Amino acid sequence: MARYTDANCRLCRREGQKLFLKGERCYSSKCAIEKRNFPPGQHGQGRKKTSDYGLQLREKQKTKRFYGMQEKQFRNLFDKAERRQGKTGDNLLILLETRLDNAVYRLGFASSRKEARQLVVHGHFTVNGKKATAPAMELKAGDVIKVKEKSTNSPKFKEIKEMSITVPSWLTVDVEKLEGKVVAMPRREDIDTPVAEHLIVELYSK
Repeated sequence: MARYTDANCRLCRREGQKLFLKGERCYSSKCAIEKRNFPPGQHGQGRKKTSDYGLQLREKQKTKRFYGMQEKQFRNLFDKAERRQGKTGDNLLILLETRLDNAVYRLGFASSRKEARQLVVHGHFTVNGKKATAPAMELKAGDVIKVKEKSTNSPKFKEIKEMSITVPSWLTVDVEKLEGKVVAMPRREDIDTPVAEHLIVELYSK
């Protein structure tokens, strides 16, 4: 599957806000948004009027980029959210949050979702005692995510053991054991990603 291979900072500039795609760099003065807070390209500094469709499209693109997903993946997840009971927008965000790569990031085991996805693909985690290498794996309440025993001695995870990590209310973490647990399914109010999900629903409902 084709993936975006250009500079990640261009994505943040295009959306006009930090997407936290590069971990610690996003919190420093090196962040592209701090230096050039306008869209990339020749006409980036030109003033443009945005239509309702344009606003909806940008919100969808921004959300895809927050969670590191391709269009087909994202659309399939939206269709799944639409089939579930409740608000489609809320369902979509819950499905995005309960992906394994996002949970690894939320637990503080990775500095960005991109790094989390890479760590998962490389087989550094287990879910309920079984090796898990699919970043899109959907987690459920009660699932336990743990760093594999062979990986705990790596400098990356040794450093995490010395950190103080704050996690969302639907997760718990034991940094000493390098283990996290989904204690409950997240609710919309538990999700702090700055997304106007109703715009995505409107876009796909056309």
